[in-house]
Amino acid sequence: MSAIAIVDYGMGNLGSVTNAFARLGVACETTADPARLRAARAIVLPGVGAFRAAMQNLRSRGLDRALDEEVRGRGKPFLGICLGLQLIAEDSTEHGFEQGLGWIAGHVERLAPASHPVPHVGWNELRPVAPSPLFERMEEGSHFFFDHSYHLRCPEGLVTAQCDYGGRWVAAVQKDHIHAVQFHPEKSQRNGLRLLRNFTRWLDAR
Repeated sequence: MSAIAIVDYGMGNLGSVTNAFARLGVACETTADPARLRAARAIVLPGVGAFRAAMQNLRSRGLDRALDEEVRGRGKPFLGICLGLQLIAEDSTEHGFEQGLGWIAGHVERLAPASHPVPHVGWNELRPVAPSPLFERMEEGSHFFFDHSYHLRCPEGLVTAQCDYGGRWVAAVQKDHIHAVQFHPEKSQRNGLRLLRNFTRWLDAR
């Protein structure tokens, strides 16, 4: 069976994500090669850092076109992590306006909680709001690790989970075969591994 491709575009916890899948016994590889994306059974786009720099890195490597062809064009299963969630939106205002991959309707804006510091760093409870294969067999009140200063604003019909941090914010979205989460499953210990296992079980069941 082909491996899951973890996209290497110069930003992201590649080692942590790879190690998390390895703990589950799931074959994966980090790659910046469009040919390896075509051969993969699914694609994971992690990310840590600024939206503009990430999009520039994707474009300079031709990965924006390769990802669009595989995910939007061929319907390849996809999981975005943290910045990887934000990059699939239409645009962001981080460090100035920047267009994203545009796979889902939505815009990335700075967090503005009324009474909490920014960035939002640490453990927070996940609140599922719609069915998702990622959250199957997940205990109520499960916590995940967040680290972000910007958030996705999108139509409610795309949102599968939220978190409370001085307000309600998008924590996970799904559009058909495209899944993405704002938190870091690779840093979320048992719950994070459960979510990644759910993602691979969903792949196996397709």
